[in-house]
Amino acid sequence: MTGNEYQRKAMRTATLKCRDMANAALGLAGEAGEVADEVKKCLYQGREWDPEKIIEELGDVLWYVALTADMLDVPLDFVMEYNLDKLQKRYPDGFSLEASEERADVHG
Repeated sequence: MTGNEYQRKAMRTATLKCRDMANAALGLAGEAGEVADEVKKCLYQGREWDPEKIIEELGDVLWYVALTADMLDVPLDFVMEYNLDKLQKRYPDGFSLEASEERADVHG
């Protein structure tokens, strides 16, 4: 499945009420927080790793990313390609601590 296919199918569940940038941003932050909370509980509270729970929350994060892109009238495939292009420019030889410290977009 492509990002665009996911976006098209996922947006069938986006109501007019949720098509608000504040709702999208807060929903994205909230769902990302649920991913972080699950990891925290595993690391610091002794909960067993539950990949299914984390995958479920990642799906919710993805839904809000798709919603945000859709409201910007941008295909999700474009967002994905844009991010990869940025990473390629930033780290042409792959990530390293040295490359991270010498990023042209920060120190240029």
